[in-house]
Amino acid sequence: MLASPGGHPLNPSSVCARDPAADRDLRLLPKAHLHLHFTGSMRPGTLIELADKYGVHLPEALTGGRPPKLRATDERGWFRFQRLYDIARSCVRSPEDIQRLVREAAEEDVRDGSGWLEIQVDPTSYATTLGGLIPALEVILDAVRSAARDTGLGIRVVVAANRMKHPLDARTLARLAVRFADQGVVGFGLSNDERRGMARDFDRAFAIAREGGLLAAPHGGELTGPSSVRDCLDDLHASRIGHGVRAAEDPRLLRRLAERGVTCEVCPSSNVALGVYEKPEDVPLRTLYDAGVPMALGADDPLLFGSRLAAQYDLARRHHAFTDPELAELARQSVRGSAAPEDTKAKLLAGIEEWVVS
Repeated sequence: MLASPGGHPLNPSSVCARDPAADRDLRLLPKAHLHLHFTGSMRPGTLIELADKYGVHLPEALTGGRPPKLRATDERGWFRFQRLYDIARSCVRSPEDIQRLVREAAEEDVRDGSGWLEIQVDPTSYATTLGGLIPALEVILDAVRSAARDTGLGIRVVVAANRMKHPLDARTLARLAVRFADQGVVGFGLSNDERRGMARDFDRAFAIAREGGLLAAPHGGELTGPSSVRDCLDDLHASRIGHGVRAAEDPRLLRRLAERGVTCEVCPSSNVALGVYEKPEDVPLRTLYDAGVPMALGADDPLLFGSRLAAQYDLARRHHAFTDPELAELARQSVRGSAAPEDTKAKLLAGIEEWVVS
């Protein structure tokens, strides 16, 4: 069953009663998932088991069976979000934990119709327990290969720097990402609170990544306005933008994104859970779509936000009246914006056409 933005099960038969032809199962729609964070992809049950394994006390917000109430639009709210995320991350300590996390994330994606996943990770988060930066990334990439083999899902990695740390750390990560570009790393990102640090401070790190053949996919336009999206374009030469929804506030910026074909990795449930928008219908999906801005819907951090990939398409259907042909176009945009090989893209695009005419 699909999950609502709040994580509650949805009855597929009641999702789109206005038109029987629009009742196609969104889990059967082939799609690419381009915005999923490593720790945040964890199943709640897995977190509880790992916490018990390592004797980590979990706050009720992570054990209550419902997504925690978050509002990250102010410093205090973001701190609470980050604290919960850090507690969850502390429960992933061994190569076996990494293997389990990636395998389960892949299983969830396959269940939701994903044929390609680019999972985002900062290897420094696991370097201490796994023996250093290089061993940590090697463990992660090995887990990715195993999960891809076991589930049939195409999986690659986006190495993400933390904008709360020094830009020199980002350069180190960019060099590491390039070193493993032929072993499963396809992109370089920049995450955490976009209100901290200037994008231009990380320009050299992104230059290293681009020169090494990696796509640039920094976060921008979520907690701050259109200016952060422009900074990602101008200073980091982004080919994709993590989130990017606040670009909707600037028509000229929308035209620029559309003309350049820059894909925005839009995460509707995340936007609402963090207080960027009050209600699902406030997320500017229609504004971006009608402006011709390519989008790839993403789940961001299902552990904290309570819904996975197919639920994002369901949100577009229920709250923004996206028709099935329009949802299919969103799926196509996710595939086109991915780093998948051309034969994989062709297979997914063909599957989307089959879904539309079914």
